[in-house]
Amino acid sequence: MTAGTGNDVVAKVAAALRNNGDRMTASRRAVVEVLLHEPGHMSAEQVAAAAAHVHRSSVYRALETLTGLGFVQHVHLGHGSTAYHLISHTGPHLHAQCRSCGTVYDLPGPLLDAVARRLDQELGFHLEAHHVALSGTCADCTTRAA
Repeated sequence: MTAGTGNDVVAKVAAALRNNGDRMTASRRAVVEVLLHEPGHMSAEQVAAAAAHVHRSSVYRALETLTGLGFVQHVHLGHGSTAYHLISHTGPHLHAQCRSCGTVYDLPGPLLDAVARRLDQELGFHLEAHHVALSGTCADCTTRAA
């Protein structure tokens, strides 16, 4: 989980990679640094554009590795796009996206815990709500439409 300065985050990722018998490559470091310094949720294409010196396929592989290690969270947004961001020290969280303006909002991780428990108890269904954004209309768009 990412807490601390940029150097702390890079060091934590490097340590986790070493613990898995892997190493901090230049492309992985570049992806971490892009996600540290660019605000919000970024598509893989946006990460690749910001890390212009890294080959696109290396960006995709780095995002996959960092997601697997628990440092990056991906969320599927409307119309099939996927966004990435560093996970904070509180862990993965939920997202909501305004279907009108496209703004993505971070929501508290445990917000749907009661729903997840009920689905598990009643259906044996294990909800993974942090992988998809809830869709709706934000307050600004609702006000403008009124």
